Amino acid sequence: MQLPYKFKTKPYQYQLEAFNEGKDRLHYAYFMEMGTGKTKVTIDNLAYLYHLNKINFALVVAPNTVYQNWKRELKVHCPINISVFTYKVDKIKNFAFDANKMNIFLMNVEAFSHKSGKTIANMLLANYGDKGCMVIDESTTIKNRTAIRTKNIVSLGRKAKYRRILTGSPVTKSPLDLFSQADFLGNDLLKCSDNFYVFQATYCILKKITNSSGRAFNLAVGFRDLDKLEKIIKSFSYRVRKKDCLDLPDKIYQKRIVQLGTKQRKIYDDFKENARIIIEDKTIEYNTKLTEIIKLLQVTAGFLKTEEGDVEEFENAKMKELLNVLEETEGKVIIWANWVHSLKMIIKELKKKYGNESVVAIYGEIPGPEREKAVDKFQKNSEARFFVSNPQTGGYGLTLTEANTVIYFSNNYDLEQRQQSEDRAHRIGQENKVLYIDLVAEKTVDESVIRALNQKIKLSAETLGEDVLAYI
Repeated sequence: MQLPYKFKTKPYQYQLEAFNEGKDRLHYAYFMEMGTGKTKVTIDNLAYLYHLNKINFALVVAPNTVYQNWKRELKVHCPINISVFTYKVDKIKNFAFDANKMNIFLMNVEAFSHKSGKTIANMLLANYGDKGCMVIDESTTIKNRTAIRTKNIVSLGRKAKYRRILTGSPVTKSPLDLFSQADFLGNDLLKCSDNFYVFQATYCILKKITNSSGRAFNLAVGFRDLDKLEKIIKSFSYRVRKKDCLDLPDKIYQKRIVQLGTKQRKIYDDFKENARIIIEDKTIEYNTKLTEIIKLLQVTAGFLKTEEGDVEEFENAKMKELLNVLEETEGKVIIWANWVHSLKMIIKELKKKYGNESVVAIYGEIPGPEREKAVDKFQKNSEARFFVSNPQTGGYGLTLTEANTVIYFSNNYDLEQRQQSEDRAHRIGQENKVLYIDLVAEKTVDESVIRALNQKIKLSAETLGEDVLAYI
């Protein structure tokens, strides 16, 4: 007779409900917002299944910036004996299955874009998948069904008896984001015969488009029957929102409208006219059009990267406004910007005005150990007032609750990155209201980016049957 399962750390009531709903399911989704403990719930789920002798192996897949956090969380929450290996450190040569322990292998999702990562995962699942569970943390990393890593993960998932996906934002662009995530779980959970085109035809309003090469394809121009989709989603998932379970302070949004100076406006208008011609030309591919939009966003940020790879800086109204905002602001501040060049410009100005010790930064060129030191310094050192990063690098897995002001020097169209980066400050440990300030250049593409993000927020809420909490 099995002894009752004992938690190592006591769950909150909503975590207990999530655990009970999913604990015995073969395939399940924890759609729990950042900071509500989806990792803890999943760890307890794995330990419970091990306790019942249903699994003895787990392959946990997460983004580079997140998967290392699992080692820390396992130490805190896991009540059973475990043997933990990480892909980057141990690869496979040091992996030794321990029959007396729960064996956990941590991999970064990026590894599945390469043959070596796929090969290692395949070997592990072929040997241990019949008593194993495969977990995808931040499962929107596999929302692109045509990506190599998505195809690899979905196919490999079939070898694991149990499967779990975790994310706080399952819909970041459109309801179509759900297909690959549910496809990984399998068993036709979306009731579309595991066929994307059936799913698309069921919930999308389609328009036939012909591209420049003469190839015809269907474009989703709207969505329908989302109330039906909402019910289906609820049948294989548990949803937790911070507002329903955590006594966190409010989020406050504020726009600071930036007026481009004469020179910067002239540069912008010249590029805008060129972009308009390219965008309206139906023979030009989408990626070329996107490049033109990126150029416009760069101009509003005060620089431009040329085709030769050089960077041209010019009059920068946003930088002036950023420094004005900081003069009005007390306490620690997070500053997000899209491009590394923007980050370096910001860092230079802040150090000049506030001193070298006032700034910590994380971006692609900063090695992992230095990133941990930067976060620790920001959280503990009073001299470190500014945390500067891009959402792609610093927007996941970090706790930055010492800040209660967050400034977006620039934005992009990725709602997931926006929401994740917002949650670095707005999470357990935050005791103050968090003010989010967007620097928006008037009558520029900046305004369309904000509109697009808000449209995605509305569509995500509609798909999940939720009220819109706030607009950017």
